[in-house]
Amino acid sequence: MQETILSLCPGDWADYELIDTGGFEKLERFGQFILSRPEPQAIWDKSLPESEWKNQAHAHFAKEKNNPEKGQWEQLKRMPHNWSIGYSNKAGLNIKLNLAQTSFKHIGLFPEQAVNWDYLYTKIKTSPVSKPKVLNLFAYTGAASVAARAAGAEVTHLDSVKQVVTWSRHNMESSGLEGIRWIIDDAMKFIKREARRGNRYQGIILDPPAYGRGPDGEKWILEEQINEMLKVCAEILDKENHFLLLNMYSLSFSSLIAANLIKTTFPNIENAEHGELYLKDQFDKKLPLGIFFRFSSY
Repeated sequence: MQETILSLCPGDWADYELIDTGGFEKLERFGQFILSRPEPQAIWDKSLPESEWKNQAHAHFAKEKNNPEKGQWEQLKRMPHNWSIGYSNKAGLNIKLNLAQTSFKHIGLFPEQAVNWDYLYTKIKTSPVSKPKVLNLFAYTGAASVAARAAGAEVTHLDSVKQVVTWSRHNMESSGLEGIRWIIDDAMKFIKREARRGNRYQGIILDPPAYGRGPDGEKWILEEQINEMLKVCAEILDKENHFLLLNMYSLSFSSLIAANLIKTTFPNIENAEHGELYLKDQFDKKLPLGIFFRFSSY
């Protein structure tokens, strides 16, 4: 039996552009500002000369010598620490970006996820349930939560870090929305409590990191805990009307791993899709940025 593995890339987006990749870095435009930052999967050569990267970039993320996961932003041209960009393909989102919020390269947005925002918006708009309950776990700054809310869902947004939940609230309000339920908790503990309470959701979004910590220091290791988490999610996902979206970013993972995880936990799924998410630069180089698996009952 043949199985199609998808490769999905966002369409035209006025406020975002991947300009060039290579040399373990990427050069991106967010609104009117251009950033260069590390990208471990860009193992090929850059298409533009180094001088052009430096000429274009407003800021560059410099890694620490002894800890490649951390570093700091160095401004090369005048720009604000905070600014916003829009995304209006389906959900009208306004997303705050920030250079100084953490010591990591992340700025509050994963652009490759735009294809999943569109998927969520469509699934919620066509749901047999008028106001489906959607749970977003490891929700970060909440673009997926805002997209789901824009489509009419009752959204529960969970993250373990208070400051990114505050950031998410700003994204909701600046997108002209209200009513998202905010939870600061350990994801595994929360869903186990929901299962004991008998609570059910018509949609679950999972975007777990490779490693993480809960608010009380709870350890999260993707390879060790994602299987258990999916089993608990199976208990709280509505049996009749539902969708589930799983994203994973790990250099060692393929979408076939996600497919095996899902199919052993949810044996009778319908309308399943899985594959890679990627962004394409101006020189037609495709940068892989994680895997996904999604299914729905409709």
